[in-house]
Amino acid sequence: MSGPSNGVPDEPVKRAGGARRGPASSTAAAVGAQIRRRREQRGMASAELARRAGIGKATLSGLEAGNGNPTIETLDALAVALRIPLTDLLTRDTDPGPVHVHGTDLEDGELGRELLRRISSGNSLEIWRLRVPPHQEVNGVPHATGTIEHLLVAAGELDAGPSEAPVRLVAGDMLAFAGDAPHVYRTGGRAADVTVVIASPVVS
Repeated sequence: MSGPSNGVPDEPVKRAGGARRGPASSTAAAVGAQIRRRREQRGMASAELARRAGIGKATLSGLEAGNGNPTIETLDALAVALRIPLTDLLTRDTDPGPVHVHGTDLEDGELGRELLRRISSGNSLEIWRLRVPPHQEVNGVPHATGTIEHLLVAAGELDAGPSEAPVRLVAGDMLAFAGDAPHVYRTGGRAADVTVVIASPVVS
C-alpha cells in the first residue's frame, strides 16, 4: 500500500444449504505456499513431486492450496523429495506469500475465532484503512526490503497483491504478500473496504 511512511473456532462452520466449510488455517496456507514455492523453484511438476514423496497428486494439490492437515511424516517426505530441510517448509516469515486465507461463514449468533496470521517480533507495524471506489486501480509503491503487506477485506471485493499475479479477494478474505515489490489494488463494479497491516523490518 502506498502511504506517507515507509484461538481457532472449536468446530467447522456450516454454509447455507448444509455444505460445511471449515475455517481456513493460516499454518496450512503458509506451509502450502512453501511447498508450491520450493517445487516451482526446482521446476518440478506436481505429479513428479507427488511421485517422489509417495503421496497422491490430489493430496499434494490440496496441501499447496492450504487445504489439509498434513502429518510430520508427509511433510518430511516432501522435504526429502525437494531436497530441503523439513524446517524450510515450516518457515513463515521468510516466504512473503502470497498467502491467501479465505473468509468463512457463520450461522446467525455463532461465535467465530480464527487466527489469520502471526507477525513475528522485530517488525514495525502500521495499520491502514483503504477504501477503493468501483472501477479504480491503485498501484502500490514498493516499500522497504522485507516488508510484508496483509490485507483483510471488510466489505466488497477486489483484485490485489503482486502486480504480475493479483488475487481475487472478497469480504472476509485475508492476503499476505511481499510489499517490497510492485503491487496493485483493483476494483470492478463494487467498492472495497480493506484493512491493511504493513509489517516492515526494524532497522537497528
